[in-house]
Amino acid sequence: MVEIEKLFVKNEEIKLEAEYFQSTSNITSAVLITHPHPRMGGSMQNNVVSGVFKKFKSSNISCLRFNFRAVGRSTGNHSNGRGELSDVRACIDFLINEKKNESIFVVGYSYGAAIGCSVVNYSEKVIGYVAISFPWDFMGAKYKKFSQSDKPKLFIQGDKDNIAVYSNFDAHYKDYQDPKKHVVIKGANHFYVGYENVIADKVYDFYMSLLN
Repeated sequence: MVEIEKLFVKNEEIKLEAEYFQSTSNITSAVLITHPHPRMGGSMQNNVVSGVFKKFKSSNISCLRFNFRAVGRSTGNHSNGRGELSDVRACIDFLINEKKNESIFVVGYSYGAAIGCSVVNYSEKVIGYVAISFPWDFMGAKYKKFSQSDKPKLFIQGDKDNIAVYSNFDAHYKDYQDPKKHVVIKGANHFYVGYENVIADKVYDFYMSLLN
C-alpha cells in the first residue's frame, strides 16, 4: 500500500508543510487542496480538506494538501493573501516540476477557495477548480476577479451558510463565465460537519468528468 509522503514544499525562503499521495496508476494528474483561513484555525487537517484528500487517496489519484505559511510547521508569516497566493503557485510548480504531473486540479475551501482558485490562470496545466463556500463578501472583490476563467468550475455551497452567505450566492455565481456548475447542499452550514463525504463525492465526480 502506498503511504502518504510527509514533506516540505519550498517557496523561496519559506517551507510549506505538506502531505502528498502518489498514485500508482498511469494518470499524470494531481489534485491540490487548500485550507480555510489561517487566522481562524484553518489548516490542512480541516474536516473538509481531510475528506477530499482521503477520497482522492482511496481512489488512487495523486493529491497534495499543505499548510499555508505560518500554519503548523510551515515557516514564514501570514500576509493577508499575497504571500498565500504565491504558496499555491509554489505547490503547483512542485506538482509539475518535482512530481511530474501533467495537469493540476485545484480544490479550495472557504479562504482556501478564494486563494486557491485565484491561481487558476497561473498555468495552462491547471485544468479547473472546485470552490467550496467561496467567501466573496468576506474576502473582497479582487478574488472574484482573480478566479475568473474559461476553465471548468464547480461551486459548492451550503444553504445554511452565513459566512459565505448563501443568500448572496446566486448574485456572485452569475458573474462567472462558462463553463460552470454549482451544487447546493441542503442543511449544511459553513463548516459542513457530517457532510464531508457528500462534498468529497461531488468534488471527485466533477474531477473525473474533466478527465473523460
